[in-house]
Amino acid sequence: MSGEARPDPRVERFADSDAVAEEVARRLLDVLSVFQANGHDPHIGLTGGTIADVLHRRLAELSPDSNVDWSRVHVWWGDERFVAADSDDRNALQARRALLDHVDVDPALVHEMPSTDDARDAEAGAAAYSATVRASGDGELDVLMLGIGPDGHCASLFPHHPALHVEDQVATYVLDSPKPPPERITLTFEALNRSKAVWFLATGERKADAVAAALSPGEVRDTPARGVRGSAETIFFVDEAAAARL
Repeated sequence: MSGEARPDPRVERFADSDAVAEEVARRLLDVLSVFQANGHDPHIGLTGGTIADVLHRRLAELSPDSNVDWSRVHVWWGDERFVAADSDDRNALQARRALLDHVDVDPALVHEMPSTDDARDAEAGAAAYSATVRASGDGELDVLMLGIGPDGHCASLFPHHPALHVEDQVATYVLDSPKPPPERITLTFEALNRSKAVWFLATGERKADAVAAALSPGEVRDTPARGVRGSAETIFFVDEAAAARL
């Protein structure tokens, strides 16, 4: 992570996963509305997983009553499973089904990470996504949403994995993920930390130890979620179960 001073993370606690999704959905729509009212086309980073699916569905439900113009929102991903484009393992497919197919996005602004249909291997896919990010500007995300695994991983940056040490690259590849599927593409710490706001979403008792570790001093190699902080804010949106060790 950059050596520059960044605000300490803060924690916002909610009763359950539905309450987390409700708050994050409303907060995101408010933030996007303010950006667009000020003439800025925002860039957001989506994540995958169970809580992300609930969040995306709630965003789709609330969007018609918001002031957000989704055709002006750039959509990115922090990581992706390197599988076929139509695989249910794809974070992008999950997001399309729950959110993007239900709002008026501009396809040219939806930047999916390559699938096995697009690139010969994960390494080539990571290089292609890096080029896409660079072509879009400075790579700064206005809001990056991330999950956190029970082992403390975020995006596809896993504890004690070589991908943690990749520098001077936007995206890198993983061939032996400890969580299936094994092949993945992920933004590096350097790229993730170009985000203004980082919002971690964590629900359920299985995440409690990881949330506590991510918010405690220690080595990034042990708990990679320690290594991502927004330049303006970092918020952990957690339910009571995930906050049990705090």
